[in-house]
Amino acid sequence: MTDALSIATERLLRPGNLSTAELPAFLDRAMDSGADYADLFFEYRVVESWSLEEGIVKSGNYSVDNGVGVRVISGEKTGFAYSDEIAAASMNDAIVAARAVSTGRGKNGRVPAAQKVITGRALYDAVNPVPSLGDAQKVALLQALDRRCRAADPRVTQVMASIAAEYLVVLVATSDGTLAADVRPLTRMSLQVIMESNGRKEAGRSGGGGRFNFDGFTEDKIARFVEDAVRGARINLEAKPAPAGVMAVVLGPGWPGVLLHEAVGHGLEGDFNRKETSAFAGRIGERVAAKGVTVVDDGTMPGRRGSLNIDDEGVPSQNTVLIEDGILKGYLQDGHNARLMKTKSTGNGRRESYAALTMPRMTNTYMLAGKDDPQEIIASVKDGIYAVNFGGGQVDITNGKFTFSMDEAYRIENGKVTYPVKGATLIGNGPDALTRVSMIGNDLALDAGVGVCGKDGQSVPVGVGQPTLRIDGLTVGGTG
Repeated sequence: MTDALSIATERLLRPGNLSTAELPAFLDRAMDSGADYADLFFEYRVVESWSLEEGIVKSGNYSVDNGVGVRVISGEKTGFAYSDEIAAASMNDAIVAARAVSTGRGKNGRVPAAQKVITGRALYDAVNPVPSLGDAQKVALLQALDRRCRAADPRVTQVMASIAAEYLVVLVATSDGTLAADVRPLTRMSLQVIMESNGRKEAGRSGGGGRFNFDGFTEDKIARFVEDAVRGARINLEAKPAPAGVMAVVLGPGWPGVLLHEAVGHGLEGDFNRKETSAFAGRIGERVAAKGVTVVDDGTMPGRRGSLNIDDEGVPSQNTVLIEDGILKGYLQDGHNARLMKTKSTGNGRRESYAALTMPRMTNTYMLAGKDDPQEIIASVKDGIYAVNFGGGQVDITNGKFTFSMDEAYRIENGKVTYPVKGATLIGNGPDALTRVSMIGNDLALDAGVGVCGKDGQSVPVGVGQPTLRIDGLTVGGTG
């Protein structure tokens, strides 16, 4: 963390002739009108992306941004302002704007001059992934992906491939004396193929990433991305119309955990529960899921897309148990909601950028493994659907109702996977669905590193996961 603090100080403060020793004075000014809390969030971000289509690299983007956000909290009110210039004058202007919400009810104490440096974790290297591969190598990588997909099946008519890298440096200073920094690398590879046969066109998608340099995309990973994308398109070419009705649904391991993220995870975020707009509000200690269902949010997993050494309030990431053996144990909290709910932050205060407010957000959210063999789970279903991969979905946080489309799904008949189906949607209620879990596999898997979570117009990288699950009595919307 010392390295991260040194990097952040050099990158964020030194260009504006500032130092960490001056930050308490800025926070004092933010607290002058009697606020309860204030913080400064500095950020430097570099993003680069390249994309290929029709065999050629058609676009490339490179951007650099930096700035500082000032937040002042008084009771339930939050004042916020930001500047894309990190300099004393612009920071003072932002402070004046942000502290206008203060009611004068705070303690008006001075910010500690001796800052409490938060060391956080060391879940990924403090590296810049953008230059970890040369421009010519990036073009060659995309062209190689195109060739490999076409060679895998002669029916592939189009390949869309992209790679992206982000270098993010953050520095957080708070009115309680906290000083924390993080250097967050992030890379991603995305692949989509179009396959055509007998006048029918279908798509297959794959990809992954994490908090590492481009060399994290090993030969094995790349081969798996190609195989999965081509296989997905091939299966969709063979798919039959999906049946409709109420039936048992088996969810595959890994990415299908996005249903858990959307239908349950958002409902366990502190702000929704403080405002009592979540279906889980006021239910801590109650049974909300079947026995054996344990759900955690774990920001401490090395190299994972959703992991954080510290959150955006300077709190070290945690592994938070949300549901344990079916019993609701707690919510995800940032500092503001935690204070109002008289509890502690769980290290889930996240923001899209310095120009956005902090909110309680998920990191890597998944269900723990059970004891059932995945093959036995499928064999237990007489008539149902096996959902391997999900596409888009919609969820109503207030009641937990969801609708998800299935990108890859199969018919289960008399305990056997028989044929792929197309056009299937999963319709249900998150809290209700958790009570219908009847079998939990021993094959917990996490997604490949593609998750992006949206909330109140902000997007942040996340991870999802789960073992194979059998859920009884779900509604499947079909085309057949």
